[in-house]
Amino acid sequence: MITVTVNGERHQLDRGITVAGLLAVLDLPTEGVAVAIDAAVVPRARWASEVVDGAEVEVLSAVPGG
Repeated sequence: MITVTVNGERHQLDRGITVAGLLAVLDLPTEGVAVAIDAAVVPRARWASEVVDGAEVEVLSAVPGG
């Protein structure tokens, strides 16, 4: 198990979980969002990469309008 913080909340997740897997397990949206890990944006093309223990993850929703 690893511990990661997602949008300010700590979670225990299986070791080897990917960014996409994290979104699925936590029932977070996959469309219209940006994901940052340790303050670095993770491009959608890299969502198959593993999330490491202790990571700080932010999932941000795009809001139309201005």
